[in-house]
Amino acid sequence: MRVFVTGATGFVGSAVVQELIGAGHQVLGLARSDVAAVSLAAAGAAVHRGHLEDLESLRSGAAAADGVIHTGFIHDFSRFKENCEIDRRAIETLALTLAASDRPLVITSGTGLLPKGRLTTEEDAPTAASPRIASEEAAAAAASQGVRAITIRLPPSVHGDGDHGFVPLLIGIAREKGVSVYTGEGGNLWAAVHRFDAAKLYRLALEKGKAGARYHGVAEEGVRFREIAEVIGHRLNVPVVSKSSEEAAVHFGWFAHFAAIDNLASSKRTREEMGWQATGPGLISDIDRPVYFGG
Repeated sequence: MRVFVTGATGFVGSAVVQELIGAGHQVLGLARSDVAAVSLAAAGAAVHRGHLEDLESLRSGAAAADGVIHTGFIHDFSRFKENCEIDRRAIETLALTLAASDRPLVITSGTGLLPKGRLTTEEDAPTAASPRIASEEAAAAAASQGVRAITIRLPPSVHGDGDHGFVPLLIGIAREKGVSVYTGEGGNLWAAVHRFDAAKLYRLALEKGKAGARYHGVAEEGVRFREIAEVIGHRLNVPVVSKSSEEAAVHFGWFAHFAAIDNLASSKRTREEMGWQATGPGLISDIDRPVYFGG
């Protein structure tokens, strides 16, 4: 298949490009900059210039492909609501282009939007009052109109070399403040997956995913936050300290909401339907390496 990939040079998207090419697919990658174009060409992908707010570039990219994998998102938390609506419009544009065909559209969401306090599954609908639900809403609307739209939900931690997500942010805060913190007993859970395992699931969803389906890219159902804090403290040689919710809010600042995430998620149905098996390292063993700490 010829696959149009947005976010093709990002942390997850670049792994998806590698996975697709390794499986014999051709990749047309969206590139906003000259640097991204060079990176894509070096990876063996064809380059399609444009960006998520350039809807015409999305239309032409999707029109030239047998399927689309949408991993792109503008990660600017100062404009989070606006960026979620940009993502909605991008998905709507891609879906309209693929309408009246069986060409798949695989989009990205997160397990963090699901109900708290229990093990969540692929059957659960988002309940979080977050603008991020826009992506799933757009995919569901597309599926209801006959588009083969498929949702991949990623967990709070997608890890691996080149990670610039939640764990590196925690490392940065601990390094700056000289202490690695968890809240209370540190029992809140982060589901996790290695980026290469996530990439395999995107490929499988493209090849055999069902319209309207939701799949969970979850390798570990829940890793205790305290364990993450302990690895960070050990590697930075700083104290590992419990703080109250109020103290943690001050310590983490704008990141406090994410540090407090309690996200227990299953991928049982995904594994059964898609034949997906995670083979990469777990979160704790992966982050307990010098590469995560500038070594």
